[in-house]
Amino acid sequence: MSATFTIRLISASATYTVRNEVLRPGRPVTECYFTGDNSKGTFHLGLYKDKNLIGVASFMKNSNPYFDSISQFQLRGLAILSEFKGQGLGSLLLKEGESKINKEEQDPFLWFNARVTAINFYKKHSYKSVGQTFEVPGVCDHIVMFKHFKSKNK
Repeated sequence: MSATFTIRLISASATYTVRNEVLRPGRPVTECYFTGDNSKGTFHLGLYKDKNLIGVASFMKNSNPYFDSISQFQLRGLAILSEFKGQGLGSLLLKEGESKINKEEQDPFLWFNARVTAINFYKKHSYKSVGQTFEVPGVCDHIVMFKHFKSKNK
């Protein structure tokens, strides 16, 4: 690849355009404002090709009653612009988020509501599913997925 890809921390508002284009196309951008976007412990990653934002992911301190783990993070809004899909860039964002959580937490645990069309992507990264599929109204079917990974702090 001749392009330079970089990942850096960005603001919640910087994620909205990519979230809107990929996750809620043709819908109001306000549907891309997620509860927890500006909460303490939340961080957002932006993937840049040269100087253009082409992918985003948000990681929020948020608990799911399915799980007992104390230090839970929820992945929200992992999105890569369509013209850049299939190049392993979503994996770069996911691994960077995992790495950041792993450095900061004693017992890192990540969960999220995965689109059923993305299940194989997450399974490739050792995530497991739990429960039944459910519909996010007006979006598509999802399933809860998770991974408990070993902290490098231990």
